[in-house]
Amino acid sequence: MKPPLIPALQADGQIQAEVNGCLGLITLNRPETLNALSLAMIRDMTSLLRAWAEMPEIQAVAVLAAARPGKAPAFCAGGDIRFFHRAALAGDESLEAFFTEEYALNHLIHHYPKPYIALMDGIVMGGGMGISQGAKLRVLTEHSKLAMPETNIGLFPDVGGGWFLGQCPGHVGEWLALTGQAIAAGDALELGLGDVFVRSEHLPALLTALREGEQSSAEHVVATVMERVDLAPAPDHQRLRRQIDQHFGQADLPAIMASLAASDDDWARQTHAGLRKRSPLMLAVTLEQLRRARRMASLAEDLRMERDLVHRCFHLRPGPLSETVEGIRALAVDKDHAPRWNPARIEDVTPAMVQAFFDSPWSPEQHPLRALS
Repeated sequence: MKPPLIPALQADGQIQAEVNGCLGLITLNRPETLNALSLAMIRDMTSLLRAWAEMPEIQAVAVLAAARPGKAPAFCAGGDIRFFHRAALAGDESLEAFFTEEYALNHLIHHYPKPYIALMDGIVMGGGMGISQGAKLRVLTEHSKLAMPETNIGLFPDVGGGWFLGQCPGHVGEWLALTGQAIAAGDALELGLGDVFVRSEHLPALLTALREGEQSSAEHVVATVMERVDLAPAPDHQRLRRQIDQHFGQADLPAIMASLAASDDDWARQTHAGLRKRSPLMLAVTLEQLRRARRMASLAEDLRMERDLVHRCFHLRPGPLSETVEGIRALAVDKDHAPRWNPARIEDVTPAMVQAFFDSPWSPEQHPLRALS
């Protein structure tokens, strides 16, 4: 007996799956949280993708998100940071499982053997970038808002962020990683973080065609998308490229901050002020992460480094002493927007503090992502 085309799912409806012809469709269905990823959602996506990779009946996969009636769209706003906070304070081991399985899913998507199409309408941040940047076809709309905003919460741009931000031209990767700046479709296409643009008014017809139209081959699925592709808005960041490269190409974080502080233009002043609100330690870790990743030979190597880093984020200083736990507290739990960073000043971050995050707690043979190739 052949296995069912849709395996049993665990996420209590947070992931919905359907098949139309040769196309498997995955819908993120947690709109009340901007489709933030839970561990159960990660496990269901992994189960579906692994099963469909082995089934000749399935020739392509599309990933989309449930809409919020009357509200702006959100593809996926990232991982569930409130869960991170609760789990870290409780010593819940499922926090470790979350990152191991999320990063393994990111790797699976980047190396998926069949066309994987991400319909990135609306907010695409953090973990949402992780499940879309590896797609063979990344579809953007005028509502798309892409960012890796982890430094806002005392984290770093994970889910392969070192890898895909490191491939942006010039020093744009440093700018996006350190500031968490959100970009629209035109910039994403220009920077290699998206592939095609479809106007949101054409999305309902596209979704109907994917769900109900004849989908007899992977080529037909891709053609269904491509026939609705339009010209994207012009990129906005181009006017800033000289400043971005000048400031964010500096040798280290103090030099970047000094370069911004010495400038007399409004953009540099605002950027400097924004960075002053972030965790000095995690800004330094993020800069080192990106520059190490840029020299790496594979996504797998980067993800193993990021798995080391995220373990250190929650365990180097456990519980409320963690910069990440404190950042989430200030932004999403108490919402006082007054994080107590330690150290409080960039000038007090030492190389040894940064290096401690990059010392792996595992041997290569024991690493939780040792199987990635």
